[in-house]
Amino acid sequence: MGAHSQAREETIKTAKVDREINLKGEVCPYTFVKSLLTLEEMEVGQVLRVILDYLPAVKNVPRSLKNEGHEIVEVAQINDTDWVITIRKLALSGEE
Repeated sequence: MGAHSQAREETIKTAKVDREINLKGEVCPYTFVKSLLTLEEMEVGQVLRVILDYLPAVKNVPRSLKNEGHEIVEVAQINDTDWVITIRKLALSGEE
């Protein structure tokens, strides 16, 4: 593992995360639906980490959650098969 990969892995490990869900083995659209449902249970400003191993979801989940009004903090590959998406819940219309 190169220095850049190690630095990225350290950033992922040390970032403040309020909730984490492991969606390895899940495919679209369940990866998005489960991520969105988890965010709905969280407070505005909290951070969700999603672990995925389904490559299409690595593109689809961040795009869809951004369209829902949330902030994509980071999308990073953590090993040969797994990715991590870090999302900050933002206020949606009608929420305080």
